Amino acid sequence: MKDRLTAEDSILWNNVILGDQQAYRELYDIYADMLFRYGLRYVKDTSTIKDCIQDLFTSLYHHRHNLARNVNIRFYLLRSFRRKIHQVVKKNAAVLHTASPEEYFSIVYEPDAEQLQIAAEQQQEMLRLLARELNELPARQKEVLFLKFNCSLSYEEVAGIMKISVPTCRTLAYRAFRQLRSNMEKAPLLPLMFLLTAWLSRQHYKF
Repeated sequence: MKDRLTAEDSILWNNVILGDQQAYRELYDIYADMLFRYGLRYVKDTSTIKDCIQDLFTSLYHHRHNLARNVNIRFYLLRSFRRKIHQVVKKNAAVLHTASPEEYFSIVYEPDAEQLQIAAEQQQEMLRLLARELNELPARQKEVLFLKFNCSLSYEEVAGIMKISVPTCRTLAYRAFRQLRSNMEKAPLLPLMFLLTAWLSRQHYKF
């Protein structure tokens, strides 16, 4: 897996390890929204997701002296958060009314008012079709696409988070694209990838 730690990231992370409260808040502000969107793919209970995020950052702060200094922050937080959300889902599946995390990963299309105003009707219909077809994919294929396009991770990083091999990760992505192209014949490959990237990055949540 390639190390993509920038100088700015390195400074931020090292300040977090040193206990800098401002750096800790900055880290939270940068990544909390991304983690929340990822959590929504597993469970719709927002309180549960926010509790997991708070638990992650609390644990991060309390154990900061044991953190490695040279890490990919995005990868580290996503992998740690995925582990926490899986534990909660497995423990409270009946209460949360969801399947096991290995079997469940949802994709939704909820354009906001500005997006509806800007986007052409034809594009909106294409995005709705894309959302429908994405949800027909197996859970692991959907998760690979989400991590790859929404979280801008490499296949190596996605594989590390999902605890699968890189070839398996690439195969899951290939099969997902093959099915999407087969079911969306009117969408050529490059426009389809553009739609996928744009659509998967649309949802945001502010605490």
